[in-house]
Amino acid sequence: MSGRPPKALPSTGPHSLRDMPHPLAGSSSEEAVGGDSTPSPDLLMARSFGDKDLILPNGGTPAGTASPASSSSLLNRLQLDDDIDGETRDLFVTVDDPKKHVCTMETYVTYRITTKSTRVEFDLPEYSVRRRYQDFDWLRNKLEESQPTHLIPPLPEKFVVKGVVDRFSEEFVETRRKALDKFLKRITDHPVLSFNEHFNVFLTAKDLNMYKKQGMALLTRVGESVKHVTGGYKLRSRPLEFAAIGEYLDTFALKLGTIDRIAQRIIKEEIEYLVELREYGPVYSTWSALEGELAEPLEGVSACIGNCSTALEELTDDMTEDFLPVLREYILYSDSMKSVLKKRDHVQAEYEAKLEAVALRKEERPKVPADVEKCQDRMECFNADLKADMERWQNNKRQDFRQLLMGMADKNIQYYEKCLMAWESIIPLLQEKQEAK
Repeated sequence: MSGRPPKALPSTGPHSLRDMPHPLAGSSSEEAVGGDSTPSPDLLMARSFGDKDLILPNGGTPAGTASPASSSSLLNRLQLDDDIDGETRDLFVTVDDPKKHVCTMETYVTYRITTKSTRVEFDLPEYSVRRRYQDFDWLRNKLEESQPTHLIPPLPEKFVVKGVVDRFSEEFVETRRKALDKFLKRITDHPVLSFNEHFNVFLTAKDLNMYKKQGMALLTRVGESVKHVTGGYKLRSRPLEFAAIGEYLDTFALKLGTIDRIAQRIIKEEIEYLVELREYGPVYSTWSALEGELAEPLEGVSACIGNCSTALEELTDDMTEDFLPVLREYILYSDSMKSVLKKRDHVQAEYEAKLEAVALRKEERPKVPADVEKCQDRMECFNADLKADMERWQNNKRQDFRQLLMGMADKNIQYYEKCLMAWESIIPLLQEKQEAK
């Protein structure tokens, strides 16, 4: 995909009813490109989901993010063969420097948003503003309202670190900062969302609250308009291509939800095991005080268990901070994609209803009203944008999960190497005592 907004769909112009394509007959956007028929479900699945990642899904990260490197394995030599597009970047956004604010009525955390750009839409080459979580939530809502045909990246929910009570703890705030940074980077990398005026305001406005208040009345009117347009119509059935996407998203979310639950149980058991190890090691140290020749080997065992405890703690932290948040982000991502699918279904249902109303007229060749043509244009726009965003999402997903799984494998290799080195260090101590005898 290119780094500029797509061109607006051209008007269909006046057509007779017989010339109007039925929405279930195929994608109008594909015909415009040159496709002459709707692909079969097998071809659709092979084209869109060729990685067969329902069992082990693949995932999405900002383009250019380096894969985890390992000094203890050959994983760092693995080359990712499908790096995300090499688009020329002219917009860079980072989230850092979280600060806690204590007020009379509330306590909250803000984050510094630094923006650097050469785009003409920005008056300055660099901006620095502070935003809190509810500001990010406002941005996402505005993107959904103004770009209904596009997939909007999900925000981290309040359970980013499940079980954490203190949302102001350093660990929780850092996890949220990473998630918010990824949220903005995904918008920045999108060829349409990155040009949205609300995104520009979010990145540059010193007083965002003033802008938010100005948009409240408009928001209410737009919301009522959307309800009016999408209500009262029932979809016959989705075209095969979008039905395949819906089925894939259902299965994908189910698999990730299962992995997430099992991973949480594993981490819980590792934490319990870590507590036992920390009690287990010192026993050997206190025992060594009662022994003569065994004192040094016993101290070695105590130190060995301590080293294994440290390695296990690092592995558990990596799973909690790096692995689980990605799973949850993609579960939320699938929900966002389903939401866009439903909006598309509403537009198709409206188009079908209006087309049938025209067909019931007693004219031999009834002319299609302008509102029907506009509805068709909206449906074609939904189809084109949804397929483009699905392709981008699949590329990102593949990139993210390959890097995530590489990192997970590398961390496990490092953990077992540290444990192996710790236990091997005891053997010379025992051998020296045997040789002395």
